[in-house]
Amino acid sequence: MTDNTKTGLILTGGGARAAYQVGVLRAVANLLKSQGWPADKNPFPIICGTSAGAINATGLACSADNFGLGLRRLERVWSSMEAHHIYRADSLAMARSGAKWITLLSVGWMLRRWIRKPPDSLFDNSPLAELLNRMLDFSGLDAGLASGSLDALAITASSYTTGMHLTFYQTLADIEPWVRSQRLAQRDFITVQHLLASSAIPFIFPSIPLNWAGGLEYCGDGSMRQLAPISPAIHLGAKKILIVGAGRMSEAKRALPQQIAYPSIAQIAGHAMSSIFLDSLAVDIERLDRINKTLSLLPEQYRNQSGLRPIETLVIAPSERVDEIASRHIQSLPAPIRVMLGGIGATEARGSALASYLLFEASFTNELMTLGMTDTLAKKDEVLAFFKEDIAALSNQAKSVVNQ
Repeated sequence: MTDNTKTGLILTGGGARAAYQVGVLRAVANLLKSQGWPADKNPFPIICGTSAGAINATGLACSADNFGLGLRRLERVWSSMEAHHIYRADSLAMARSGAKWITLLSVGWMLRRWIRKPPDSLFDNSPLAELLNRMLDFSGLDAGLASGSLDALAITASSYTTGMHLTFYQTLADIEPWVRSQRLAQRDFITVQHLLASSAIPFIFPSIPLNWAGGLEYCGDGSMRQLAPISPAIHLGAKKILIVGAGRMSEAKRALPQQIAYPSIAQIAGHAMSSIFLDSLAVDIERLDRINKTLSLLPEQYRNQSGLRPIETLVIAPSERVDEIASRHIQSLPAPIRVMLGGIGATEARGSALASYLLFEASFTNELMTLGMTDTLAKKDEVLAFFKEDIAALSNQAKSVVNQ
């Protein structure tokens, strides 16, 4: 892979919606294979992930020396997903969590100083930590960096301690940390703790302490305050970027219902989640498109002086509303979770957006993976055009070896 064809991959957040990314990557791998691309060769030297996308990103990076194997492992995990793999979903756990919150919210003003451990989240995600420790082999990440199959892995989180957006990146290249408004970067060794922090949906999962500049900062989901989701890949040297979203990038105007009801808590929460996980990506893509168009209008001399460079992007995002897909699968959730979500309106159609982030069930994740494959194959010509230089560079390398 030459610098001129250095391709980045950005996997965004979205809880259970991240299953869609695996379907996209499977279709991309199949299209590349049809053009002679080896199944084990990693097409993404730079991989960046946020929230649940950080987990998928790290799974691929840990198998950079065998991309096909890493992708199959992700497919196995998502295709057999159950809620209890991610968070405690039994009646006892729900009752304990509910009792703590009710106590804190009703008489907490009297008991706060004596409560030994007040609730820090709605769900206990210790099962996720166990799953990540089983599925990820970080020695594979080190091996991929050493062999050159991977240039860099970047994971983002948001600091509750300072309010800053933090990017942790692992690379062997000489890349200095970047400092931007509200955005900082730190070279580090990626661990399960980074993934738990990056995927800690606010209020849903507990914040995680991470080392930053010699101290500890409590961090949550990396999609919060993520002003420039594409930025890490560019800083790490990507010349073009495949971006996989977790929700539709643009919504057609919907007809208003005949009878407008006051929004449920779930509807409000789902709207907030969409603002966190979806809006910043669309804005950053628009910003990058404007920069590219501006640069194309400049004479080469001034373009070189600008310090900016055009970045080719390919965006693949769900063609269907994911909340509508989720509404068809809510009954697959464990009964205690359905009862809890039903209490705030998340089992209704208008509140299903919130449920879509928590629907870690195989019926839902498999439909999303199928949609990811379908959407990608529908863009077959765009995908192959995006990878045209990579395929040509690989073919030239193979010819060079034969001629030697």
